[in-house]
Amino acid sequence: MSFTYNLKNAASGLQQGAKNASISLGQRLLRFVSSLLLGLVLSLIIQEFAQSETLMLIFFTALITMIMYRLLRPLRIIHIVVFDMICILVATLLRMYIIIAP
Repeated sequence: MSFTYNLKNAASGLQQGAKNASISLGQRLLRFVSSLLLGLVLSLIIQEFAQSETLMLIFFTALITMIMYRLLRPLRIIHIVVFDMICILVATLLRMYIIIAP
């Protein structure tokens, strides 16, 4: 009786551990992709304003990516998705402003 109970608990614990690991990995991957895209966009804007070279683009991309990755750390997956949607909305509004502006 106790061996089957221990085996069932071990399997349940293994399943819970795999679930937590996959959620954690998904959250880290989503944070990294979100911060990388935001860092790339902002560093391209900085590069155009400063008329700098590729090395500055790489530096600012890495810098902004690290900063945003740290800022997105306490957020859950759903919060990161909402943050991404807000960023997409702001980018669309800026694109419309650039197209309409004389």
